[in-house]
Amino acid sequence: MNCIIIDDEATARAIIGQLCSNENGLNVLEDFPNAMLAIKYLNQNEIDLIFLDIHMPDFTGFDFIETLKNPPKIVLTTSDPNFAIQAFEYDCIVDYLVKPITPQRFQKAIQKAEIKNHKPKLTADLGTEKVEVSSGNDLYVNIDRRLIKIDIPSIYLVEAKGDYINVKTEGKNYTVHSTLKKIADKLPDDLFLKVHRSYIINIDKIIDIEDNSVLIKKDVIPVSRSNRPELMKRLNLL
Repeated sequence: MNCIIIDDEATARAIIGQLCSNENGLNVLEDFPNAMLAIKYLNQNEIDLIFLDIHMPDFTGFDFIETLKNPPKIVLTTSDPNFAIQAFEYDCIVDYLVKPITPQRFQKAIQKAEIKNHKPKLTADLGTEKVEVSSGNDLYVNIDRRLIKIDIPSIYLVEAKGDYINVKTEGKNYTVHSTLKKIADKLPDDLFLKVHRSYIINIDKIIDIEDNSVLIKKDVIPVSRSNRPELMKRLNLL
């Protein structure tokens, strides 16, 4: 797997680089002291895995992930154990390593990354994709072995909840075994926007916006700092 390292501490980058060199399947292409440099690199290069620090000046590891449309697999490396639960809300994060990192623990993270590297193909072969799109404005979701048709414009909110997503429409809510990324790929970009790591909204259904939240129907949805500029750009402001 081709990988990069992002950490504002040079010593930490060197340690992770050394751990990587002990693994036959890893090839470190670059390391970066901040997320902005890494973003520029990723705009022109494809990689398989990122070792990412959480606490960095001006731009946290989570902020960095929010900027990536199709993030590769990510192993978080941090001295702070308090974000483990938050971390696993992201499908792309395969492990959470707390510094100092031992070789044994590092090897387990690599094994998880390798397993996830093969998972998408296996899922496709078994036909377990739970969200299908048809022509026009219809979306089909697989619920209890039945394909349920949903009118796309009627969807006003999609919420991630663990291994499931909750699709809220004008008439009914649907709980589907899928990920936010999978359904985001099926929804039209001109109508829907991911405003938070756990939420996609229908822009036409917004009732009110206040500070870092939007009101849709009776749901108050948080808007992340990194997604707010895109939201404001998409609005027809007077």
